Amino acid sequence: MGKKLVTREEDYSKWYNELVVKADLAENSAVRGCMIIKPYGYAIWEKMQAQLDKMFKDTGHVNAYFPLFVPKSLFEAEEKNAEGFAKECAIVTHYRLQNDPDNKGKLRVDPNAKLEEELIIRPTSEAIIWNTYKNWIQSYRDLPILINQWANVVRWEMRTRLFLRTAEFLWQEGHTAHETKNEAIEETKMINDLYAEFAENFMSMPVIKGIKSKNETFAGAETTYCIEALMQDGKALQAGTSHFLGQNFAKAFDVKFADRQGKLQYVWATSWGVSSRLMGALIMTHSDDHGLVLPPKLAPFQVVIVPIYKNEDELNEISSVAETLKSELIKNNISVKFDTRDTIRPGQKFAQHEIQGVPVRIAIGPKDLQNKTVEIARRDNLTKDYIKHDLATDHVIHLLDEIQSNLLQRALKYRNENITRVDTFDEFKKVLENKGGFISAHWDGSSETENKIKELTKATIRCIPETDDNESGNCVFSGNPSGQRVLFAKAY
Repeated sequence: MGKKLVTREEDYSKWYNELVVKADLAENSAVRGCMIIKPYGYAIWEKMQAQLDKMFKDTGHVNAYFPLFVPKSLFEAEEKNAEGFAKECAIVTHYRLQNDPDNKGKLRVDPNAKLEEELIIRPTSEAIIWNTYKNWIQSYRDLPILINQWANVVRWEMRTRLFLRTAEFLWQEGHTAHETKNEAIEETKMINDLYAEFAENFMSMPVIKGIKSKNETFAGAETTYCIEALMQDGKALQAGTSHFLGQNFAKAFDVKFADRQGKLQYVWATSWGVSSRLMGALIMTHSDDHGLVLPPKLAPFQVVIVPIYKNEDELNEISSVAETLKSELIKNNISVKFDTRDTIRPGQKFAQHEIQGVPVRIAIGPKDLQNKTVEIARRDNLTKDYIKHDLATDHVIHLLDEIQSNLLQRALKYRNENITRVDTFDEFKKVLENKGGFISAHWDGSSETENKIKELTKATIRCIPETDDNESGNCVFSGNPSGQRVLFAKAY
């Protein structure tokens, strides 16, 4: 696997970039700002996708697919949404190339093949979807519509980083239509809770649920609900958002329905999504200076078995034990890889599986055969035990649950230790400079104060947390009255 990673303490950004490449998750492509997700990285994304897809379907949602291209006139229909994404749009203007007469063997855009209307490559799909819903909805009997799509989107980012911010990325986007305002709000909250459940139960990543300030609200939404996570460098990461769109898109696209009294009403809407940015969140929440650390529920392989042998006879004996153990684990719905490659040594295999974050590694050598034991190592804390053959399956089952729980508790401890309450702007700046993490501070609710704090410190309001604690106080910056603390942080 080459030389060791730079440590997080030495250079966190370089550590992250090296880890993504050395763990064989992704690499930069020939297209500036775009990435190639490699098979091991994509296998993790597939696990995320499969679990989220199940959770969506269990709550009544179905999948569909809408076009990649959005006519410019449709994109412009909801003004706030169009303005919010305008600077990130990639645009198709022509539909054909031709031979370049001035440069043999090269192609140029055919000037006679200009599109009648320019096409936006979707940065998000509200416009094309709500134009479609206009044809699907006539009556309250047609509601609700609960649709999700798995897709790619393009946002022309200037500064990119693998998984965290790329010009093209993978995501899911839900778009629902409802009869009443309350139904739409309940849908928005339910999805945000679902995202939090996925983050904590599958990613072992603790999150804080809340809503965004108006400055940070999705363009075209009335309210944006969110889950916010804290990475190991003290920066926040927005892990998922769920938007109550009100009737904004229904009005923009004239989507009306006949209500139960026969009167025409505008439809109420939501949209929500998480993306392949969750891969970056997973890496930065748990991984260490040795490499990737994966929660068992999302690991491509939960267990790897490595044989240690000198000759063919030893390999055959070890393989007999390994295959039996592998079969028992598979019967218990545990994914296992028996690494029988003869092109690299066991030590190299150990290094590879360590940097790729395989939760449990089992080594079997000649001495283990004599003692009827196997060596079982756990990736989360780098400890190992010797376990009898007949106890190994039960031990691994228990160990995987323990690792999943341990990763969550470890991340939760870090997160809680890095939420700091401050009451003055001097304290605010000192914590931001020396400690980082979430800063819990009073805010007067004004965009002017929020913008000024961002300008002076680069910290933003990550969320207004869900809380029963309506603690009153004074804004940390302006001194004006405040009814609740909010969470500030520097963020990805």
